[in-house]
Amino acid sequence: MPKPDDRSDNAEKLQEMLQNTEESIRESEDYIAAHGNEMSAEEKANIEAKNQRREESIEGFRSEIQDETAEG
Repeated sequence: MPKPDDRSDNAEKLQEMLQNTEESIRESEDYIAAHGNEMSAEEKANIEAKNQRREESIEGFRSEIQDETAEG
């Protein structure tokens, strides 16, 4: 028998994912600041593109959190 779909902690999980993603952005920005002069332009561009995707994910997390808390 399948487990019931328990979504009671979805907002909490989404908030944690959002915070982890923000931390990843900060860490990669710190890495570029510390090692940017040692990196190729392509490597910097790849990290910046990844951070852009992370920012988009954060917006999605915020929207989902809002939906979850509105339903609760």
